[in-house]
Amino acid sequence: MEPLSLEYDSYSDVDELEYDLSRYDLIASNGDYRRISGMNLNELWGVFWMETVKLWEIGGPIALNIMCQYGLYAITVVFCGHLGPTQLAAVTLAQTVIATFCYGFMMGMGSALETLCGQAFGAGKIHMLGIYTQRSMIILLMSAFLLLPIYIFATPILKFLGQHHDIAVVAGKFTLLIIPELYSLSITIPTSKFLQAQSKVGVLAWIGFVALSLHALLLWLFIHVFNWGLTGAAMSLDLVCWINALAQFAYVVVWCKDGWKGWSSSAFNDMWPFVKLSIESALMLSLEIWFPMSMVLIAGYLKDPVTAVGSLSICSTLSEWQEMFFVGINAAISVRVSNELGLGHARTTKYSVYVTLSQSVFIGILCMIVVLAVRNHLAILFTDDKVLIKSVSELAQFLGLAMLLSSVHPVISGVAIGCGLQGVVAYINLGSFYAFAIPLGYLLGYVANLGVMGLWGGMIAGLALQTLLLSIVLYRIDWNKECRKMEWKCRLSRRQNGCGYGEIKN
Repeated sequence: MEPLSLEYDSYSDVDELEYDLSRYDLIASNGDYRRISGMNLNELWGVFWMETVKLWEIGGPIALNIMCQYGLYAITVVFCGHLGPTQLAAVTLAQTVIATFCYGFMMGMGSALETLCGQAFGAGKIHMLGIYTQRSMIILLMSAFLLLPIYIFATPILKFLGQHHDIAVVAGKFTLLIIPELYSLSITIPTSKFLQAQSKVGVLAWIGFVALSLHALLLWLFIHVFNWGLTGAAMSLDLVCWINALAQFAYVVVWCKDGWKGWSSSAFNDMWPFVKLSIESALMLSLEIWFPMSMVLIAGYLKDPVTAVGSLSICSTLSEWQEMFFVGINAAISVRVSNELGLGHARTTKYSVYVTLSQSVFIGILCMIVVLAVRNHLAILFTDDKVLIKSVSELAQFLGLAMLLSSVHPVISGVAIGCGLQGVVAYINLGSFYAFAIPLGYLLGYVANLGVMGLWGGMIAGLALQTLLLSIVLYRIDWNKECRKMEWKCRLSRRQNGCGYGEIKN
């Protein structure tokens, strides 16, 4: 057999690559891959390269968009941090504790769309994407109203949690000012999932990049030119988040006619099964996102709360920024898994998962090396305070290890979302973080008197346990069984004149 040629000059040659792979019988008549046990090295490399191209065509723009979305919060902390240590700690608490708590819940509630829209798209039921998206908007809007008291009573909540009085007061005032940003999530999250399911992710990257650039400009203008301080920072965040939300919604309505057929009363049908899956998704993602928030809260009880919260928040922000990149990969592999399961391609699903996982580990190792190499300069972006800079430098070794572990679990979580296994991951996150890591971090930080380093030690242990348990779940997944489940769900949906899950019963 003539050796497989894999040389091509650009991404535009992907179709030609697929033709070559088909010519060498890597893809069976049903569109699924052959077994890798019967492939030679060139053919294995061909599968690896094909999956790599597909992953980054979807995951690259999604990762850029999510990093830009998270960057809206991170850059707010950067600008406010230079106003003083108290402002840094206050804005960090407002963003990390209050806003992140609510964002995690809202993102989790919206993550049900990754399962539903992804599998509907893979099964060819494009018209259901718009209905699912509208249903999610309704649920997220109601969720925002339920979360509103947390924003209104942020100061007493933070005081009740033991935070320093001055920090809690400033954080509470800032939180009141960013209430409009909370409601923008009811549009931003569903429209993002709608576009991700169809791999229309390029526009998300552009909108996110423009929003981040505009936010940086407005922060500079409001804080340094108009001297509006934290009020200016909140105004910029609210304005940019709503511009981002409306831009995504406009693109969905105007340019996605196949999936968006206009507003439909069907969005109000079968709400409970959708809510059930949304709650499972919310628990899965929220328990993971709230974990760093819990550590920041615990740091507020240490002897020097300003330095403790500041240094831990800087490390958490850097770690979460890297993790946001992998959340993009999480979304990409979720789309790939749900689409391929919808098509009944068990081996393609499996191979795409392991290709994604191997590359994520490699990127995690690179991130760890970079953090350790520049550990003495990590905090300069956030603060001029020499005590904080030194404290962050001492935590860098833990930060590097956290980045390595954080490169694995978002990928496996994305696989779980694609398979509809959110409930299993929620239990793993609950046990790993809240039953194990937080008590351990408390013991190391307070009883063993290791301070912030002890808290980070507990966090690392929790991440390691979570990664181990998720790896076991991934290993035990029967992809053929998952395809049969998806086929049954689609047959059920045809009888009910919808796509989906009848809505979805695992």
